[in-house]
Amino acid sequence: MTVNYTIAIFGLGGTELLVVLGIVLLLFGATRIPQLARGLGQGIREFRKEIHAPADEGQQNTP
Repeated sequence: MTVNYTIAIFGLGGTELLVVLGIVLLLFGATRIPQLARGLGQGIREFRKEIHAPADEGQQNTP
């Protein structure tokens, strides 16, 4: 009895994900991928910070 484990991200299996990652590596190169990931992480971090910011920031000037 064999069990077929697949990575189900967007309905893609393991082989499809490897092909997509290979294409990304060919398009951007190995040196550019860490820069892209770093920028994406900073963007997500900034987005989360703005979401969790106090909602009453604009009301501080009112008496």
